Amino acid sequence: MRAQPSPPRSAMSSSFLPLTPAAIALDAQGRLMSPQYDDVYNAPSDAYGQTQTVFLQGNELPQRWRGRAAFTVCETGFGLGTNFLALWQAWRADPARSARLHMVSIEGHPFDRETLLALRDTHVPEPLRTLADALYAQWPARLPGLHRLELEGGAVTLTLAFGTAARIAPQLRARVDAYFFDGFVPRHNPEMWEPALLRRLARLAAPDATFATWCVAGPVRAALREAGFEVERREGAAGKWNIAVGHRAPWTARHRPVAPPPAAPHATLLVVGAGLAGAGVAHALARRGRAVTVLAPAAPAHHDHLAAALTPVIARDDNPRARLARAGSLAARRCWAHLPDSIVRRCGTLQLEHDDAQPLLAQALQSLQFPESWARAVTAAEAGALAGLPLARGGVWFADGMLVRPQALIDALLDHPLITRREGEVARVAGRGAGWSAEDAAGATLAHADHVILANASAAHGVLARSGLLAPLPRLAQMHALAGEVTQLPADALAGGPRCVVAGEGYLLPQVEGWCVAGGTYVHGATSSQVSAAGQLTNIGKAGGLLAAPPDLAGMAGALPGWAGWRAVLPGRLPAVGPLAHAEGMWLATGYASRGLSWSALMGEVIAAALEGEPAPLEADLLAGIAPR
Repeated sequence: MRAQPSPPRSAMSSSFLPLTPAAIALDAQGRLMSPQYDDVYNAPSDAYGQTQTVFLQGNELPQRWRGRAAFTVCETGFGLGTNFLALWQAWRADPARSARLHMVSIEGHPFDRETLLALRDTHVPEPLRTLADALYAQWPARLPGLHRLELEGGAVTLTLAFGTAARIAPQLRARVDAYFFDGFVPRHNPEMWEPALLRRLARLAAPDATFATWCVAGPVRAALREAGFEVERREGAAGKWNIAVGHRAPWTARHRPVAPPPAAPHATLLVVGAGLAGAGVAHALARRGRAVTVLAPAAPAHHDHLAAALTPVIARDDNPRARLARAGSLAARRCWAHLPDSIVRRCGTLQLEHDDAQPLLAQALQSLQFPESWARAVTAAEAGALAGLPLARGGVWFADGMLVRPQALIDALLDHPLITRREGEVARVAGRGAGWSAEDAAGATLAHADHVILANASAAHGVLARSGLLAPLPRLAQMHALAGEVTQLPADALAGGPRCVVAGEGYLLPQVEGWCVAGGTYVHGATSSQVSAAGQLTNIGKAGGLLAAPPDLAGMAGALPGWAGWRAVLPGRLPAVGPLAHAEGMWLATGYASRGLSWSALMGEVIAAALEGEPAPLEADLLAGIAPR
């Protein structure tokens, strides 16, 4: 199963459409079914056999993945995950399997974890239940968008695409080797078999892609042919009278896949910059087995930065910044799960309303219909109980909010046997043969690589300009460095400080080593970024505005410890991440502004997935929004 159909246009009051969970019931035979579509998910007695016969054998698996570095499957309708679990099990059992296995699966009515666990013993085929336990342990919250799950140490990935098929299909970027078309019956769920949908999915096909489906209805077979497949009707088994299988028709430029092929297996990789952006990219590549060189000045940018916060964002229309912040929070939680609490602590965040009389955040949350396990509205009293301090207002509680030690995080991400750190300040890059040379101000070559990722914040602007690469990038040409500072307040003066991140007009963090970090300032047009009495007074005021009874700390301004730095800001405050269209092998990961933590892991995954030829971890419109231009 089986993605939710798109509603009629008259039902759409805005561009955002909340997810609705799966509605389930049992039919007279005890099979799990969807009352909305009057069709069954699967029956445990024959589901495993049907999956093997229809989808695995129908796509000539496991034979077709043998000898490959990676193999990608696209599925319409995830349901309980039977097809994925059977695919994963077949891959595990094959000693000649591909090095990596990817599945992208569209689901419009996701189950929640509790329901999946409740159905595990009765509706998941017994041979697949152990794998189901591992899958359900990573099951994401019911949030729209793409959710990347990693299994088998990252060798198996599942990208769950939550949303209607009509909305999600155009947003996918992958190079698909096999399709599992498994929607509910066409007469009850026609949108899942629309010719336009099948054409969109077919655009992702690799030249030798195959498909399989249990549906042999004449219009469906005609739609598959129109989408570019050669279709064959075969005798079925395991409860299916007939099935349809096929392969991509001869390749033409019109059918060129939307995802580029991966970088060469032995391509050399250089990351310029060892801050949050550079560490995120290097770590993502090293986790995939790629050797990476990181080149950066000796002085660490976050040496005195005691603590910072990673907090999701909500917006009533779920705009790109909110979606990127949510995806960034989810990626960070997954990619940093191995790190200790002393570096990354999931303490939660309270985002306070600007005005209790106009609870805009609560109203937005009501429209979005996100699950309370991820975000919920709280009163001032509830917020105070969560924080352990009386707060000025209520707001929204994000359970995934994190307290992070920035430099410790960077050092931990770069502490990998495949990452080599070297000292050097890059002034320009120059094309040399098939790759690029990074040069210092004197013209000496610091490093050479097939692919270079500039992740050096606002310094990327200068490197591009001096290298003759900035002219085709008008948005990058407008990048500027914005100064700012944070201030450490004594925890004793704040009754020990909050138990969670408290944010609003500024933020106040839980205590670390006896200090609570408050921030932050934004100084336009500054020629230097430094700790100052004026900046500390501003941060004291911001922290006080979050508390119901703030202490008088103004007299401490100028005498407190803190940290000052720069933010690389682009128009629209979205980053620039991805390849340069006019310079093959040159990539950017810059312009993170105030969201360095939110986007470090996510943007690293975006670049690493592109270089590896994996399904993209972000929707196409978000990738277009952050593409260097």
